[in-house]
Amino acid sequence: MSQSQKQSGRKSGGFGPGGGPGHGAPGMRMPAEKAKDFKGTLKRLMSYMRPFRVQLGSVVLMAVLSTVFAILTPKVMGEATTKLFEGIMIPGAAIDFDAIGRIIVYLLGLYLLSALFSYFQQYLMADVSQKTVYNLRKQVNDKLSRLPLKYYDARTHGEILSRVTNDMDNISSTLQQSMTQLITSILTIIGVIVMMLSISPLMTLIAVLTIPLSIVAITSIAKRSQQQFVRQQKELGLLNGHVEEMYTGHTVIKVFGREQKSLEQFDEINERLYEAGWKAQFISGVIMPIMSFIGNIGYVLVAVVGGILVLKGQIKIGDVQAFIQYTRQLSHPISQTANIANIIQSTVASSERVFEVLDEVEEIPDPAKPVDIKEPQGVVSFNHVRFGYEDQALLIEDMNIHAAKGQTIAIVGPTGAGKTTLINLLMRFYEVNGGSITIDGVNIADMNRGDLRSLFGMVLQDTWLFNGTIRDNIGYGREGATEEEIIQAARTAHADHFIRTLPDGYDTILNEEASNISQGQKQLLTIARAVLADPAILILDEATSSVDTRTEIYIQKAMNELMKGRTSFVIAHRLSTIKDADIILVMNHGSVIEQGTHDELLAQDGFYADLYNSQFSKGGFELEVG
Repeated sequence: MSQSQKQSGRKSGGFGPGGGPGHGAPGMRMPAEKAKDFKGTLKRLMSYMRPFRVQLGSVVLMAVLSTVFAILTPKVMGEATTKLFEGIMIPGAAIDFDAIGRIIVYLLGLYLLSALFSYFQQYLMADVSQKTVYNLRKQVNDKLSRLPLKYYDARTHGEILSRVTNDMDNISSTLQQSMTQLITSILTIIGVIVMMLSISPLMTLIAVLTIPLSIVAITSIAKRSQQQFVRQQKELGLLNGHVEEMYTGHTVIKVFGREQKSLEQFDEINERLYEAGWKAQFISGVIMPIMSFIGNIGYVLVAVVGGILVLKGQIKIGDVQAFIQYTRQLSHPISQTANIANIIQSTVASSERVFEVLDEVEEIPDPAKPVDIKEPQGVVSFNHVRFGYEDQALLIEDMNIHAAKGQTIAIVGPTGAGKTTLINLLMRFYEVNGGSITIDGVNIADMNRGDLRSLFGMVLQDTWLFNGTIRDNIGYGREGATEEEIIQAARTAHADHFIRTLPDGYDTILNEEASNISQGQKQLLTIARAVLADPAILILDEATSSVDTRTEIYIQKAMNELMKGRTSFVIAHRLSTIKDADIILVMNHGSVIEQGTHDELLAQDGFYADLYNSQFSKGGFELEVG
């Protein structure tokens, strides 16, 4: 299964297709992901709302007033019905239209006040929820900037993005909507039951007895429906992943003649999705008719008993009407409260995932009084460096390297030898377990990370260009660079000519993948960006293996221009490109096993000589390693 499939099928919180609740079941969601420490996480989430105690108190007050006015309306409406009934049914009596008019005006006032307080409740809660999530999101963003590289190496980008976007949105929507709905629903249930008891305890008992029956019916159906929603979401994830793979790899599919196989696989997954979706929607769609059936039984019983009580003179006809309205009012907040409980469970799980990010071990803080290198020369030394991704398993045990100003240090070796690790240590993406790394005699651990990394310019094998103009992409190398400086950097990188041949020149917009220019042109732009940065030390991960020979010559010329007068670390894949390096470090299993110039290493007839000769075997054809 591809990563896209995994991510598509791993959505939490319980939603039907399209990310929303199942269409056939109002108030229904798929099973929520459960938090490991529900109480502790909920308490911690609530602590973020503590600074807004006054606003929250106002929200509760507004909710109480809105609910009270809404609950009073059926009782008042019942009085109007009673007045109308008495005027019609009592001999010699007339309909008191004045009294009915006053009741209607009073009723409209109650509706207006209820709506007004509900508006202010939502307004205040929106402010509280957005400020709470703003503070939480800011903390997470600050935290991500302080986390070490190993945190990102151990997790997929999709997982991290899910925590800072999907989980955060889940928290935001719950605080905004579900919190106010929960407060209103609980107050409504309490208020309605109180009003029902004030009318008739017997009728209240009858109405309440139907509630457990509804809950049992809904729960049993919901379990079956939720199983199908889970299956539906899984199949939807598989289908999305399959479509994505087929579109991104359509050329390969056509080359190997697998179009029919791809269509058959699509039909198979689509059939399973149809079956799961049909069952999910059908089963969840049964809930409303069953709830209506059970509710109607309650209404019939209430109407019969109410009629008997009216005939006996124990209650008024308007009270029966009000009671029926209260019965209808009671069912909605009960189902809504059950749904919100599920939503809150999902939200607490999301909060727990966000808090896990906040609780991650941060990288070692920068020193209180960092050392700054005013005029960097680029003299780099590794002194008895020890390092391992795990403390128990050291990858580098005793590394000693010295690079003088302006020297080119090539790093070669097979895959997994530790070449990239060495660069990560140099830029303090990882901390050494022992020994020290110095630049111009200053221990990099005594420097501010931002100041340290500003000494470096990087041209990597995987080019990174963002959606924007070519001018902006080159200018990314140095803030505030002028137009002349950007053009000069492009000329130095041998990129100016191809840029000017584009329809919009330096104003050409690169798309998201920068696929509207070639791989070699991308690389020239990254070199131009590094030229503009004017660093003291260069890190070059040779990226000419995926371009043609002519483009490779241009890129090599641009790199040579960039390396003039600078200390350069070159991670070499093609050994022919580093013959003129001042020092070649041969790495294997995290250790520098050989060191010297190209000729010296060939003369030693050791690991490097074997590596070099293997690339020029088979009649002089160069093979790539590393």
